[in-house]
Amino acid sequence: MHALSIRLPEDVASRLQNLAQRTGRSETFYMIEAICAHRDDLEGLYLAEQRLIAIQAGRSISYTLEEVGRTLGLAD
Repeated sequence: MHALSIRLPEDVASRLQNLAQRTGRSETFYMIEAICAHRDDLEGLYLAEQRLIAIQAGRSISYTLEEVGRTLGLAD
């Protein structure tokens, strides 16, 4: 397992510590749960943002669904 050190705002750290104490689980357990629960959303968001920047800068192109359908012979 990879070790990582983060700095949390005091209110977040306090809530995390209280949750861990009340449930008997570790703070690390809850940090891993939070990361895993939101990782896919964050990856999608930031990758889409980078794609938009590339399109706007002319480094990438996009196609409409209609264009893709025509190219693949799926158009009505």
